[in-house]
Amino acid sequence: VGKKVQAIYLWWHKPVIDKELLQSLPNLKVIANSGVGMDHLDLNLIASFGVKMANAPRAVSSATADTGMALLLASARRLVEVHNISISPSMDYCEADILGVKVAGATLGIIGMGSIGYKIALRAKAFEMNILYHNRTQRKGQEEQAVGATYCKKMDSLLQQADFVMLVVSLTPQTHKLIGKRELELMKPTATLINISRGAVVDQEALVAALQTGVIGAAALDVTSPEPLPRDHPLLKLKNIIITPHLGIKTDKATYMITEEAVENILAALNGLPLPSEVLPS
Repeated sequence: VGKKVQAIYLWWHKPVIDKELLQSLPNLKVIANSGVGMDHLDLNLIASFGVKMANAPRAVSSATADTGMALLLASARRLVEVHNISISPSMDYCEADILGVKVAGATLGIIGMGSIGYKIALRAKAFEMNILYHNRTQRKGQEEQAVGATYCKKMDSLLQQADFVMLVVSLTPQTHKLIGKRELELMKPTATLINISRGAVVDQEALVAALQTGVIGAAALDVTSPEPLPRDHPLLKLKNIIITPHLGIKTDKATYMITEEAVENILAALNGLPLPSEVLPS
């Protein structure tokens, strides 16, 4: 049926798009991805076959922003730890020294202020947080004022000031291991690192060392490299970390909206119309 296939809808990186598959589909016009991140695709290879590509930024931004804030709050108030205490057979009272971190009035540093990062800022404003952000380009003044965000041209400045650092960047050669030993050491010893982008944006060996030695206070990760981590990975043995299995977009409504957005892009490509969410190779 290779000659009949004109569109591919990718769900959770399946099917794998390689040269062999592209050669077997001579009439392929479009590949629609179920999410924003395109790091699993060779965009230049796909474009060389004359195939258009689209992602689903509108559908995923709110759900992913919710995940980011959920991780921030869960880490700050040690929810996983106290949940385990609460259901323990030996539980008779809550230890007085199980203290969380106050969120209201704390400083959130957002690295990557695209559509998801901006929605995180909107949520953080409602929690009365001070917001810093670092991005390739500065947002318009009106957009900054709407969420009370301050632009940091240098990422180092953000890392030094933030109580919570949220990673919301795409995985590219430039952002691979963006947060390593040097960057972690710039953070406050009480700070929390939250990653909802891609696991490879963080140097995980450096993160393990930082969490073990008190270089930073805690981490909350929705993404790791690989996914899932090997069961003997040292990150899984730490108490000052929360790890979730890439939940970013996983809500009932977001899943439905992703499919709708993909179908919209596919129909546009098949009818020779501009793709609403086209992604071009760099």
